[in-house]
Amino acid sequence: MSAGHFHNAGGYIDHGDATALFPVAALAGTVHTHRDAVLVLGAADREAVLVVRPTGLASSYALTQRPLTAVEIESLDNETREALTTTAEVDLDGFEYVQIGRSTTPACNRSLAEF
Repeated sequence: MSAGHFHNAGGYIDHGDATALFPVAALAGTVHTHRDAVLVLGAADREAVLVVRPTGLASSYALTQRPLTAVEIESLDNETREALTTTAEVDLDGFEYVQIGRSTTPACNRSLAEF
């Protein structure tokens, strides 16, 4: 099952333009994290997902340090929606979720001797 739409989403928003979504815990909308986010994003159409993407090393680090998060756009208050629309210049009407972060994939623990 796909754990998110990081590489094939319907749209992208830069980390700096998504400041209205942070901190996520303070959002007044419906927020899914961890396994719930995996299930919600797995069931969502890729065209309905707007992904927050990193713009540099610091934003990449900040996004990878947080759990996979799916924010329902319809549940956001008007102020947050307006801030996203204005800052990111994106039409939110075509999207259902904002994906923050990406799921980690299990990797084998390898030693340098194998290479």
